[in-house]
Amino acid sequence: MTKLIELQVGDCLKEVELPPVSRIDLIKYAGASGDYNPIHTIDEEAKKAGLPGIIAHGMWTMGNLTKLFTPYYEQGFIRDYSIRFKGMVFLDDIVTLKATLKEKERNRLRFNVSAVNQHGNEVITGEVVFVTY
Repeated sequence: MTKLIELQVGDCLKEVELPPVSRIDLIKYAGASGDYNPIHTIDEEAKKAGLPGIIAHGMWTMGNLTKLFTPYYEQGFIRDYSIRFKGMVFLDDIVTLKATLKEKERNRLRFNVSAVNQHGNEVITGEVVFVTY
């Protein structure tokens, strides 16, 4: 496995492709998070809100983005994490998670991160600061 500290600015982490978003994913997340807004689980309610169908919780997508760093938790930890929601994630979307090293200062690594749907549209962009031990 790659040691993060050995990465150079411009290097990318291995992309993570999530399985297609399923209704059960969103129902489970609603239960875990306490966010029972029906636009995330009930088609009719999403349509009443002007949406074409149910959408994933933004925080579900944001939480999944940290999977990019799961293989490296023995090497350090995420110190800061900031994102911007740029688009919606719908049922059956396939989301790909990406991270590129933007800046490196000793054991502090700043990554640009994004989540991109199957159409190539960014749904989240942001930054992660990972500190190595």
